[in-house]
Amino acid sequence: MQLVPKTKLTPEPVPTSEKIIFDVGGMKCAGCVKAVEQQLTQHPGVKNACVNLATEVAVVESEVGAIDSDALAKRLTAAGFPTQPRRAGNITGETLTSEDPVEQQRQEMRSAFRQLVIAGMLLVLSGIGHFGNIFGTTLPVLNNIWFHCGLATVTLLIPGRQILVDGWLGWRRNAPNMNTLVGLGTLTAYIASLIALLFPQMGWECFFDEPVMMLGFILLGRTLEKQARGKAANAFRQLLALQPQIARLIPNPDLEKVGVGSNSIEIPVEHVRVGEWLQVLPGDKIPVDGEVRFGHTAVNESMLTGEAVPVIKQPGDLVAAGTLNQSGAIAIQATRIGSDTTLAQIVALVEDAQTRKAPVQKLADTVAGYFTYGVLSAAVLTFVFWYFFGTRIWPDVTVSGGMEMINHAGHNALHSPLPTSSSPLLISLKLAIAVMVVACPCALGLATPTAIIVGTGIGAEKGLLIKGGDVLEKVHQLDTIVFDKTGTLTTGNPTVTDCLPIGELDEQNPQSLIQLAAAVESGTYHPLAKAIQQEAQQQQLSIPYAVDFHTEPGLGVSAVIEGKTVLLGNRDWLSWHGIDINETAQQVAQKLAVDGKTVVYVAVGGTLAGLIAVQDTLRTDAQATVEKLRQMGLRVLMLSGDQLEAASAVAKQLGLTNLDVLAGVPPSKKAAVIQELQTKSGSKVAMVGDGINDAPALSQADVGIALHSGTDVAMETAEIVLMRDRLNDVVESIRLSRATFNKIRQNLFWAFAYNTIGIPLAAGVLLPSLGFVLSPSGAAALMAFSSVSVVTNSILLRRLAHRL
Repeated sequence: MQLVPKTKLTPEPVPTSEKIIFDVGGMKCAGCVKAVEQQLTQHPGVKNACVNLATEVAVVESEVGAIDSDALAKRLTAAGFPTQPRRAGNITGETLTSEDPVEQQRQEMRSAFRQLVIAGMLLVLSGIGHFGNIFGTTLPVLNNIWFHCGLATVTLLIPGRQILVDGWLGWRRNAPNMNTLVGLGTLTAYIASLIALLFPQMGWECFFDEPVMMLGFILLGRTLEKQARGKAANAFRQLLALQPQIARLIPNPDLEKVGVGSNSIEIPVEHVRVGEWLQVLPGDKIPVDGEVRFGHTAVNESMLTGEAVPVIKQPGDLVAAGTLNQSGAIAIQATRIGSDTTLAQIVALVEDAQTRKAPVQKLADTVAGYFTYGVLSAAVLTFVFWYFFGTRIWPDVTVSGGMEMINHAGHNALHSPLPTSSSPLLISLKLAIAVMVVACPCALGLATPTAIIVGTGIGAEKGLLIKGGDVLEKVHQLDTIVFDKTGTLTTGNPTVTDCLPIGELDEQNPQSLIQLAAAVESGTYHPLAKAIQQEAQQQQLSIPYAVDFHTEPGLGVSAVIEGKTVLLGNRDWLSWHGIDINETAQQVAQKLAVDGKTVVYVAVGGTLAGLIAVQDTLRTDAQATVEKLRQMGLRVLMLSGDQLEAASAVAKQLGLTNLDVLAGVPPSKKAAVIQELQTKSGSKVAMVGDGINDAPALSQADVGIALHSGTDVAMETAEIVLMRDRLNDVVESIRLSRATFNKIRQNLFWAFAYNTIGIPLAAGVLLPSLGFVLSPSGAAALMAFSSVSVVTNSILLRRLAHRL
């Protein structure tokens, strides 16, 4: 039996650290992420920093008041990453943008569409320049070398200007990025072509189409990537949009007039204070967390729980901010406002989850820190090899005008309409340019955050809050699931089934046993205490006055009634207090326990006075949940404070054996049991509890999973929080976590594969043998679409949502 005292209000400890959120712009690839993190961690007072490329957010942990957020933002801005700290607002209590999120998204999409049009025009104009005759009509302008020169010049000065400037600034700051590589590649191709045009006696080839097509593909890729990233973050944006902006304040609450609605005034929701009364009309969103004080209605809580069925609300019931009032006018009293509301906490949890990286991302981060330097070195080595050795070993090798070709005996060369030459310098330059452009640092940076954004977004829609990439990786490694019994596998609403007085009580009034027990239990808050008190209320019994309450969590409680000490607890606790339990009582208790009932021993004045049996019912989906988890290859254990007989009876209904039962474990020792499983058997353990009594065990487990997550304890302690009152969500959360982590691994594989395969191909590894090489424009296309493919693969995760 587990008896826990009522929660007492104690002063909250003063926090020693704080988290500051920054919106960071100008990040183009994983190398930029590494540069920003280095700038942040080198700042005095910063303990830790985490930067997300996909959401363009940086989270800094520091001592309270140790750093000036504005000064740190200016430092990042000076380093080339425009940054501003988040300000207090009305969405999460921490964040507020000056622009309407919907309008901001429209502007971004319009900008992306303009980029898409420009990229398409560049690719079309450059592409048709390769054909001298279209539909039998000659177009000399498009075949003119000066037209291509002008097109390349305009491309560099207008759509390519931002890329060139950013690449140059990155080079100056000793932090080269993807734009540095692209800028070097396009400028090298342009300058070489310009030299060939101005000095035709050199016999070089002009390939003005290469910088045009490179920038065209890159702009196209970035536009598609931005659209895909917008889709990936859509669920989170919808979550942000749930917070109402207006509340109807009732200045002078009067139960006789509240329903009329004539005495309410509209105020901004951030002006609402705890304790104030608010009117909520049908069709309105609940503005803050509160308690219904007047009226009846049905509230759609799907944004919290994922359940579309409305919940009936009446006076005394709690409502949450962002939920939708559907049927009746009600008056609520505000209990939580601003960042304290359930919705704000969920938004904060989801946003925090999207910045926490999976450990598997560390390899990508390590590579990203040196990636650009490595690619530049590879480009230099490519140029040196082909200029000094390759073109001499294979003198017939030719790379021309965006085409791949090789001249050997018996093969006809492909000819471009522009002048061609097999100059060793041009060949070496083209291959070096292709190496610079094909590199995909952006794909490395997007591999993890995009998958986490989609996965956490799906979870938020379904009331499954997964707190970051590190949690996803740990879930993937789990082999054991431990369930707390009371309130988790069971409904948490036990009832009294047997009341067996012994001795003097039996001779007097058998009801007095329940009266005494209810009086002692009035000093505690626990499902068993609640069951005993409800039994006394149902029998309409008067409750004696009790004093000197004392509680031993998981063992028992005591109090003094009319000068006599009354003890309630398990057999061991009463024996420890010197209470003699005769053999008859032990046999009765044993029989009750075998039936799956929890036995409470009652002693008055040092003598056993009776037994009270309490039974809790299993959740309807408990057996199915346990079976599904076992089918997924997980070992399922049940943890209970009950004696083995009672716990085994429940386990039998779940299809578990005695080997799967951890019985007689008080709350204070649950964490030790989890630790023993981790150390002795080397298991990766998830603990599933209600987030109140099980907080130490949830924290000790590799992954803590909390049901009934409206409590602060669950929000803070568990790593997966289940908003719905459904045990089957444990299965769904593990499936979603596994699927998301699999996407992360797939994305990282493809990101590394692009670079591992693309760079050697661009360097000409197959040119001598097969005559195949990636041209600079082809390399640009591959680089651009590598990021698109990674983000698209993450979006495909949403297909899983239909199967959960």
